[in-house]
Amino acid sequence: MAAGSTLQKAIDLVTRATEEDKNKNYAEALRLYEHGVEYFLHAIKYEAQGEKAKESIRAKCLQYLDRAEKLKEYLKKGSKKKPVKEGGSSKDDKKSGDSDSDSDDPEKKKLQSKLEGAIVIEKPHVKWSDVAGLDLAKEALKEAVILPIKFPHLFTGKRIPWKGILLFGPPGTGKSYLAKAVATEANNSTFFSVSSSDLVSKWLGESEKLVKNLFELARQHKPSIIFIDEVDSLCSSRSDNESESARRIKTEFLVQMQGVGNDMDGILVLGATNIPWVLDSAIRRRFEKRIFIPLPEEHARLVMFKIHLGSTSHILTEQDLKTLAGKTEGYSGADISIIVRDALMQPVRKVQTATHFKHVRGPSPLDKSVIMDDLVTPCSPGDAGAFEMTWMDVPGDKLFEPPVTMSDMLKSLSSTKPTVNDEDLKKLEKFTEDFGQEG
Repeated sequence: MAAGSTLQKAIDLVTRATEEDKNKNYAEALRLYEHGVEYFLHAIKYEAQGEKAKESIRAKCLQYLDRAEKLKEYLKKGSKKKPVKEGGSSKDDKKSGDSDSDSDDPEKKKLQSKLEGAIVIEKPHVKWSDVAGLDLAKEALKEAVILPIKFPHLFTGKRIPWKGILLFGPPGTGKSYLAKAVATEANNSTFFSVSSSDLVSKWLGESEKLVKNLFELARQHKPSIIFIDEVDSLCSSRSDNESESARRIKTEFLVQMQGVGNDMDGILVLGATNIPWVLDSAIRRRFEKRIFIPLPEEHARLVMFKIHLGSTSHILTEQDLKTLAGKTEGYSGADISIIVRDALMQPVRKVQTATHFKHVRGPSPLDKSVIMDDLVTPCSPGDAGAFEMTWMDVPGDKLFEPPVTMSDMLKSLSSTKPTVNDEDLKKLEKFTEDFGQEG
């Protein structure tokens, strides 16, 4: 996350709050004060600040919270007196001055406060470079999200950014991971990550109100991105035998995404699904770009092996990694992650099952800059210098971690099967042929 962006967001929110306060929109001012303080606290915790700056922010937070408490008390009592001004005393005001707060819909505020939990405040720290392959999908997302924010003058007149993008493909290919990259890279955007649990309510009529309020909240915080994972759970095809509440949710989605009088400027709806063929045709039409996220190609699988191995000690060569990439045809990114994680556990299993150890020279487990001569590592009984002992007898700071080998990787590969079958791939390819584009 770019340094200072959370702090700037907090400043913007409290500036808007003071404006609403002056305009006597007290309920909205209270909401903005509370929201702004959340961002300030996040900035203190995660962004690099000196102690002096932190103290200054804390003092401001107390000032805004004090004001918010006064507004809360005023709204609770429903007093006809004007709430106490910051640093001043209360005065009688005309009845008309409070008409705005009286007309505020408390139910709407309650629904919006429920949805504020869907706003991703802490960024996931996933960059475009962390996503292996999927170049076309990344370009489409940059075109829809990053460019309109950075160069708004490019998108004027008839040239408008995409309003809806659907990412579809087999499970484990990186659809949600791409959304995390969007949340990280779109610094100035508000990112809403919603699921069916955020929008479905047991109360009659509340689910569609939640959908409406989600879009209203996105319009208030624009530029906004609404990410709906597993969108098929909310927007499957309408039929005669479905429940009335499910139909109303879909209708509200259709109206909000492209209905009369609803402005979608500065809002992108990003959906992800493994089964796009169950989506309602009207919802499918509103996702203007439908991008197929396929199983990774060989070069992308090679990059994935490198990413998942990370800084773990291993003796795999570039050629070994290329061999593994060639052997994992048909495996998804999630499958490759599982193979590597299992292989990374093989040295731990060697330590657990070893009956003999030997002394080796190497960096200390506690401080890599210190070289030690008396480290111990598991070995076979026939090795020179082998002595009998179990892992329970090894001191915690003396164990030399056995590196991951090619045989460890092959052993894990032989026990891990791909999770995507040919039947699912054929359905996805047919959908891509009919409605989508390659990612």
